[in-house]
Amino acid sequence: MNTYPLSVWNTAPTSAPAQRADRYVPGSAAHPAKMLPAIAAHAITTYTRPGDLVLDPMCGIGTTLVEAVHLGRHALGTEYEPEWAELADQNLRHADAQGAPGTGAVYRGDARRLTTLIPGAFQGLVDLVITSPPYGASVHGQVRSSRETGERGVVKKDYRYSRDPANLAHVGLETLLEAFTEILIQCRHMLRPGGHAVITTRPWRDRGELIDLPSAVLTAAEAAGLIPVERCVALLAGIRDGRLIPRSSFFQMKNVRDARRAGLPVAVIVHEDTLILRRGQASDLCCVRIRPVSPDGRTPCPTRQALSRCTHRSADRRSER
Repeated sequence: MNTYPLSVWNTAPTSAPAQRADRYVPGSAAHPAKMLPAIAAHAITTYTRPGDLVLDPMCGIGTTLVEAVHLGRHALGTEYEPEWAELADQNLRHADAQGAPGTGAVYRGDARRLTTLIPGAFQGLVDLVITSPPYGASVHGQVRSSRETGERGVVKKDYRYSRDPANLAHVGLETLLEAFTEILIQCRHMLRPGGHAVITTRPWRDRGELIDLPSAVLTAAEAAGLIPVERCVALLAGIRDGRLIPRSSFFQMKNVRDARRAGLPVAVIVHEDTLILRRGQASDLCCVRIRPVSPDGRTPCPTRQALSRCTHRSADRRSER
């Protein structure tokens, strides 16, 4: 059995809405499986330096991109769903208006074609990939109480990525893992030699049976040619007086209570499994890393220049649709 270095990331000292605060435009909360901003920020500060390039192949509303540009990194993202791609672009523009020092761009399309969606100039130059596989039916969404609706009971909302059956959130586990392996192969080509990939995921239960998605994703990442280096815990719960304070959703709490009443010893999930992998060094690949400035400190950042051009081009394409 392989063992890897472990650590616990204290990534939920405040709630998700508090972490997003004024950094995200209205409508962003509708995405059913947003990455916690503090998880993205911790990964970025741990595995990159200012001026580095971050990629999220399934960026949703652009959480990883927003956190990257606020931290002085540059960011690329792809997103399959037009609604979320547009929100990711709006969130990047909002970050720019707030004075974020980094630059970002979003491209719409299937991440299995990542290397054709993103300009070839960036291939082999990404310092960090951050992503998470879609959770499909295990996504809990949000609720509206009778106090809000004026009707009896609880109404579930914002629990779908989309209604497109081709979206990977709607496929079975085997198909999902095959597709995610393809995406990670594309990510490996985008990474520089020695660059890292951070994948966050968690298990779920199907009719009482625990589905160990983290281990399955780890196997997919290894099949894609990435090398595991760490397996960490990113907390979704706060810490107070040495105790974990869960911030679980209404549906997660309900499911746990229902399972315990049925005699199943189910616990609330209070963390994301965070898999850290690395692209191996390629002796036959000549790769010049992009730095924020030249050694003389005066040359403009080539990543910023390239991303500025890409942002303008992608904006032009969106206006044509």
